[in-house]
Amino acid sequence: VQLQASGGGLVQPGESLRLSCQASEFTFSRYSVGWFRQPPGKDREFVAAMSFWTGRTNYADSAKGRFTISGNNAKTAAFLQMDGLKPEDTAVYYCAVDTASSISRIPRQYDYWGQGTLVTVSS
Repeated sequence: VQLQASGGGLVQPGESLRLSCQASEFTFSRYSVGWFRQPPGKDREFVAAMSFWTGRTNYADSAKGRFTISGNNAKTAAFLQMDGLKPEDTAVYYCAVDTASSISRIPRQYDYWGQGTLVTVSS
């Protein structure tokens, strides 16, 4: 199982970014995908999760109303649309797969992780 996260970059406060998590040689059909982030000098924290199996979603309070998690019809990619970015959103963002299809906020629930993509929000 390989995951490829991409889409990070440097943006100004208030701008948007769309992160992608691409599956290699499998689909997310029966799984969940979670997005986590690790700000500089801090622990990894939950951002959002979506079950491709049930369609249910889960968002951290910091993400509600600004971030949207979604997937493509082929169920081979997951996205995190981030609008209204703030400097405190600066972090390395990771996507992960939970083969039990939960939408847990707990990192150890997730079985596979992609490499991170850096998001920097700064003026």
